[in-house]
Amino acid sequence: MSKLTKLIIGLLLVVVIALAFGAGFFFGYGNLPGSGKGLDIVEQAWSIIFTDYVDRSKLDSANLSRGAIEGMIEALDDPYTSYLEPEYYELGISSLEGEFDGIGAYVTVEDKQLLIIAPIADSPADKAGIKAGDIILEINGEPVLDMSLAEAIIKIRGPKGTAVSLLILHEGDTEPVEIEIIRDRVEVPSVRFEMRGDIAYITITQFSERTESELAPVIQDLKGENARGIILDLRGNPGGLLDIVIEVASHFITEGTLVEVMSNQGKVATLEVITSPVTTDLPMVVLVDDASASGSEVLAGALQDHGRALVAGKTTFGKGSVNILRRLSDGSGLYITTARWLTPDGRLIEGHGIEPDIKLELTGEDAVEWAIDYLTGGE
Repeated sequence: MSKLTKLIIGLLLVVVIALAFGAGFFFGYGNLPGSGKGLDIVEQAWSIIFTDYVDRSKLDSANLSRGAIEGMIEALDDPYTSYLEPEYYELGISSLEGEFDGIGAYVTVEDKQLLIIAPIADSPADKAGIKAGDIILEINGEPVLDMSLAEAIIKIRGPKGTAVSLLILHEGDTEPVEIEIIRDRVEVPSVRFEMRGDIAYITITQFSERTESELAPVIQDLKGENARGIILDLRGNPGGLLDIVIEVASHFITEGTLVEVMSNQGKVATLEVITSPVTTDLPMVVLVDDASASGSEVLAGALQDHGRALVAGKTTFGKGSVNILRRLSDGSGLYITTARWLTPDGRLIEGHGIEPDIKLELTGEDAVEWAIDYLTGGE
């Protein structure tokens, strides 16, 4: 499967999952979904504007087409669906290879605000003082209020060595501060592993193309490490590629459904475990928080529904939508929500998240110590 056809459940990075060329916004495309009376009215309005509008210097068909598309997107009221102009589209088709040029921070839209979920450790954002919970008010002096999530991400990203200025409202503060960040090449960590006594502590920060190759040797070595339990830390994990999530889950679950996909027609398809040469049945604790999103929610939900692991922490983010990037014939694109994820037991993730089996107020290392105590019986 090529990079341009992989399914993605990532929260924050615009990645191609079903690239469709030539699906432009042009009148005369027959038998399009939703065509007919609605499109006829739009065409009538288009004709009237070009025939009757007083200032002909403003009759730019490209600008009016973009305005029409943006209006339709706005009417959907979906923060994960957005229009990308051609220059943004070209940047947006970079896939999750585990590195990119930018500031190194996970962001999302919450209550119509652009929110920092977490900076990547040792990234330019981290070094500049960007913190989880920060709200971005402006990007290079431009208010973000009317920006889509994808547009904001693209504006923040940019070539190594260039600067971006962010107006930031730190959590708990009343006055914003302006922070200038020099973009750099950001290597996004995928898997971190260490033994804590006889407990394997595995952190997956996102599901990128390198995750499986990093994780498989860790699982293979657990027996040699005399591990008696696993802590899988998914806190702050924003998601990633679905095929990688399936591969990861198949190390811990050996049969059955891992996730269900509900289409826009209400049809539900199931995605099953794949055969993996490296598996483990060691007891597991999965740590999650309110920044665990999308792919990490799929994995946590599957492990929970199969009774394979105890899920502990905070209720997860609740991003259970499937998005694809469609290319329009002028080089621009639509990043559009097409389906919803359900856990193997049919629980809807979108807007609900995964409820942990045990809720923890503990954070950071304290939560890890709690999980170690749980797995060792408080020894």
